Amino acid sequence: MTRTIQTTYRYRLNPTVAQENLLNQLAGARRFVWNWALDRKKSHYQQTGGTLGFAALSAELTRLKQQPETVWLREMHAQSLQQALRDLDSAYQQFFRRIKRGERHKGFPRFKSRKTDTPRFRMPQDVRLVDSFLSVPKIGMIRAVVHRPLEGVTKGATFKREPDGHWFVSLVTEQQAEARTERPVHTHVGVDVGLTSLAVFSNGETIPNPRWYRTQCRKLRRAQQALSRKVRGSHNRGKARVVVARLHQKIRNQRNDFLHKLSTDLVRHFDLVSLEDVSIRGLAKTKLAKSVLDAGWGMFRSMLEYKADRNDTHVVAIGRFFASSKTCGACGWKRDDLTLAMREWDCLNPACGVHHDRDLNAARNIDHEGKRLFDLRIAAGHAETQNACGDSVSPIVTVGAGR
Repeated sequence: MTRTIQTTYRYRLNPTVAQENLLNQLAGARRFVWNWALDRKKSHYQQTGGTLGFAALSAELTRLKQQPETVWLREMHAQSLQQALRDLDSAYQQFFRRIKRGERHKGFPRFKSRKTDTPRFRMPQDVRLVDSFLSVPKIGMIRAVVHRPLEGVTKGATFKREPDGHWFVSLVTEQQAEARTERPVHTHVGVDVGLTSLAVFSNGETIPNPRWYRTQCRKLRRAQQALSRKVRGSHNRGKARVVVARLHQKIRNQRNDFLHKLSTDLVRHFDLVSLEDVSIRGLAKTKLAKSVLDAGWGMFRSMLEYKADRNDTHVVAIGRFFASSKTCGACGWKRDDLTLAMREWDCLNPACGVHHDRDLNAARNIDHEGKRLFDLRIAAGHAETQNACGDSVSPIVTVGAGR
């Protein structure tokens, strides 16, 4: 039995001046339709107390194209405008879901400003990659930097202009793959993420923290100071803004490249990877926020999860309240007075007395707990590896609380 896998391929575009103008026009049309549809939804609710759905807005959009003031919409790609209506309808649905769940941040759709909104638009079909060119309706063949071949059937394309001025396209493809096989776990590893070291493995390997943002802070500070001295609206300010944007882009590329290589290496060499379910949102509100977000722990975990699913490996997330650092990996004794400053400690159990490195001990405890939870899931029965239709279940096991 096969399964369907979605993959996103991101390519940089090198459009001509005329093609770049058309891309900007499509992005502006998408922003105009979004704001128009949002205004219609709000006014319709104030007048009738009901909602204006996608079908009704689509019919009104057709009539809008016939008006003299907005006849220019007929020159835009119709499906990209329809996609803007679908995105708005999806944003409304997510807003009501958050209300039902009682979330604090509701996320009501907002109007998009020409100055602050990132130029972007989506096309659900008719976008094809031909050799080193991208075929786009209403624009033509745009030269692209194809750094890896496209596999699968293209199901949609998202065009976006980065702050540094470069246009990128993200192509979502679907392809059929073999069904997931629940292979036995012969090799397993525990990963303890941190700030001094990005990750410490239970086998003793340590991954230093590159600190991508910190290493570029000096250049960023000088570039931002130069930007602040430029006159608003001048060409020099525009050039200075591009310099700052390119530095941020470089930091992001370095982080993505490093985490992709690290997660791929783990998935290829181990059958089971265990890590701690860290509260990144909570840590982002502390004085360590800049360092925590620079480390990219959440990005690293998401990469591990989807790569494990495609490589028939397993990822187990240990509950964030599991005392991985305070528990002695040799005897199981728990030291409650352990502080964050104590990077090494001795077990106070008279029968043990083992000397521990804090991070290495935590990684080994995470490894043991992850293996235990995985064995419990398998021992509960053979049915949990497949669902009722015969497809494999999610390889991710998340435990909300530990001991």
